[in-house]
Amino acid sequence: MLYNAYEFQQAWLSGVSSLAASGATLLRHSATPWKYGILGPQAANALEVFAHATANYEKPEFGITEVTIENQHYAVEETTCLKKPFGNLKRFHHEGLKADVSPLLIIAPMSGHYATLLRGTVERMLESCEVYITDWADAKTVPLSEGNFDLDNYIDYTIEFLDHIHKLKGRPVHVMAVCQPSVPAFIATAILNARNAPSAPRSLTMMGGPIDTRLNPTAVNKIAIERPIEWFRQSVIAQVPKGHPGAGRRVYPGFLQLTGFMSMNLASHIMSHYEMFKDLGGGNFERVQATKSFYEEYRSVSDMTAEFYLQTVEKVFQKHALPKGEFLYRDQKIDPAWITKTALLAIEGGRDDISGLGQTAAALELATLLPESKKSYHIAEEVGHYGIFNGSKWRHEIAPRVERFMEANP
Repeated sequence: MLYNAYEFQQAWLSGVSSLAASGATLLRHSATPWKYGILGPQAANALEVFAHATANYEKPEFGITEVTIENQHYAVEETTCLKKPFGNLKRFHHEGLKADVSPLLIIAPMSGHYATLLRGTVERMLESCEVYITDWADAKTVPLSEGNFDLDNYIDYTIEFLDHIHKLKGRPVHVMAVCQPSVPAFIATAILNARNAPSAPRSLTMMGGPIDTRLNPTAVNKIAIERPIEWFRQSVIAQVPKGHPGAGRRVYPGFLQLTGFMSMNLASHIMSHYEMFKDLGGGNFERVQATKSFYEEYRSVSDMTAEFYLQTVEKVFQKHALPKGEFLYRDQKIDPAWITKTALLAIEGGRDDISGLGQTAAALELATLLPESKKSYHIAEEVGHYGIFNGSKWRHEIAPRVERFMEANP
């Protein structure tokens, strides 16, 4: 019922958005008298902002076509090298890379947004690495016949992707986990270390990840522990309606995730759209496009399977299973002390309001048998959650540190 109501609302808003966009175009047309008054342009700008804010956005493309290294331009080739029901493995390559460069697997969050949210992360790391990234599927597009996808499956996929890259390249692999996948990436790393597997990553960089959410809990963490898991099961889980390949699948809808995140910073989002209105009036179209691009990406959302979402809430945020030494993967208790070879780098943002300070760094303490020389920690001062992996601080301060860490652990 919830999903059907949302789709009805989206269908209505789509029509209203189109009308608003047409109205803005009409008010700006040289043949109309409104273009030459005071109120006409302001009304057109307001309609454009409204049209953009109410439009429906599909899965974006990565669209990375070129990378520049030392003033040399190289064409980027994007391919899908492994296809799985709940997520593909994408590869980005260009001819400017050294022949012996080690590949980097970026594990994108499965948290309501597509992997394209990490476009800036991929672009920057392409300057020094051949980049692979997990391109998770929208759960409503996966038929029920493909079965379930839970936290264990997520770890399975991570291990399989690492095995595939290692066999493909014949070289050590580095891993970067952004936000939520820090937990399953850490567990997959522990398992591969315990197996003495050749595909065990040489380094694992965890960025703003919820390894131990008992430390400096944020508003997001507190919401997760305020209610029992049954409340989440009954209140935020919906069934995919007919008309989608995944009809009948139980999911945590992306639109609910987006609503939650936007409501937490509603004043900021309102101000961003007001600034866009002012930029339109002032002719600052570069800033207008930047704002539009951000929200087109931010409002493109995907569904998560109910079992993955509920297990993550319960195991990671409510029971704190990993830091307590109680995390079970396929009925086997995970011991972080298994990590003895993979170097660990924890990166946190000083102003992160999603993963509090210390939550990611906890991974370093859990790997008790890993030599201290293979552990590193960095706080990016004055950087929020998204600034850890995107923007100027990411490009000029954080990414070089990651590159140096990878080079130190070949």
